[in-house]
Amino acid sequence: MRGIRDKAAIVGMGCTRFGELWDQGPEELLAEAALAALDDAGMALDDIDAFWLGTRATGMSGLTLSRPLKLSGRPVTRVENFCATGSDAFRNAAYAVASGSYDVVMAIGVEKMKDAGTSGLVPVPIPGAGADTELTGPAYFSLLVPAYAERYGVPREELRRSLTRIACKNHHNGARNPRAQFQTEVPEEKIANAPVVAGDLRVFDCSGVSDGAAAAIIMRGDDARRHRPDPMYVKAMALVAGDGSGQRDSGYDFTTFPEVVRAAELAYRQAGITDPVASLAMAEVHDCFTPTEMILMEDLGFSERGQAWKDALAGRFDLHGELPVNPDGGLKSFGHPVGASGLRMLYECWLQLRSAAPENRQIDLRGRSLGLTHNLGGPPGDCVSFVSIVGTEAD
Repeated sequence: MRGIRDKAAIVGMGCTRFGELWDQGPEELLAEAALAALDDAGMALDDIDAFWLGTRATGMSGLTLSRPLKLSGRPVTRVENFCATGSDAFRNAAYAVASGSYDVVMAIGVEKMKDAGTSGLVPVPIPGAGADTELTGPAYFSLLVPAYAERYGVPREELRRSLTRIACKNHHNGARNPRAQFQTEVPEEKIANAPVVAGDLRVFDCSGVSDGAAAAIIMRGDDARRHRPDPMYVKAMALVAGDGSGQRDSGYDFTTFPEVVRAAELAYRQAGITDPVASLAMAEVHDCFTPTEMILMEDLGFSERGQAWKDALAGRFDLHGELPVNPDGGLKSFGHPVGASGLRMLYECWLQLRSAAPENRQIDLRGRSLGLTHNLGGPPGDCVSFVSIVGTEAD
């Protein structure tokens, strides 16, 4: 798998605030994100050849974007892939530029979840025989905690400390982010003693339900440096869809996401990375729940198996730790409007790798120029996973 290393680059990005945006509809959010990205890139709407729109259930066609932007005569492709929707919109847009089909494109994601009347993903009816397991998202992901404790012999109270530390870290980072849904630090004691949602998961172990939009303008890598002095190059992208066997296999133990492991392997190979901790300046990962982030640290190769809970307690992934993870607050603090989250992760790389983040949130790059984003969609054992590597230097 050769990938498209340095064949596509981001030259502008925009991101709305995420949260309970009762005064904005999807049209306003899309327009705000798109216009911010165009302004950042120094472009006009007429400069964009094609558009890829990611949304889970806020719109059913490209008209969701073409109407508010008053586009005419240009292609708009609507993309949906569970919680990896925004990332897949970006992936398709980047491939279109790298193939030579278009010169300049936009990937944009949006979701209005607070207006849906549900407390999670907007349900889409899928034909079936009625025998599928019906569990909530928190219930599914709560299974990770006892499984991890049993496999690695970790006392449950120690895991509780680690999960509390992860939530505290992400709220610390979100408190420094004016676009985050939750902008307040939360004491560890409050996190640890919050009401139970499912299993070992408490309120502060779960990501926020929110509205928001984010956009990226992408052009050919060879042209990007001529357009602006500080583009962000696509080094690798990998999308893996599982076969659902984990939901049927009695041997699946809920301590890993095989789809994540495979996506990471493919992305690292494309980017030429052998040691991600030594190579990456930062990572944005899909922390839909705190145990998800803990296990992702192992699946992505940031921690040894059975050690991520210790590494989280030791502060390895803090804002100024060895490898900052979710310096913008992650899904936990930033919120998770499904169609926008993957592009929001890239937006944080866009800020951090170019040293354009607010001073109180800017990480120490330590001479590194690469960032990773990771999106996950679906429950453990039956999911899709996306990993990208982006960087500010072309090879």
